Amino acid sequence: MLDMILDITMLPEALFSRTNKTKVKIYEENGSFILTPVSSTEKSFDGLVGMFSDGKLSIDKFLTQKQLDKELEN
Repeated sequence: MLDMILDITMLPEALFSRTNKTKVKIYEENGSFILTPVSSTEKSFDGLVGMFSDGKLSIDKFLTQKQLDKELEN
């Protein structure tokens, strides 16, 4: 199973009231689902921008460039 990182407020109040973190990592191990609080320094997809994590090229800019390239080819 693929690991996922969820916002803590997506869980029932009985679970998210037990931690002071804002995100949890959920994964399956031997048929059990494990919830682990995630520190803010741990990387997740929330921190990525566009196609590249360095933020130099967003997906919107990439798609715009691809459209311009197609128009120039025609």
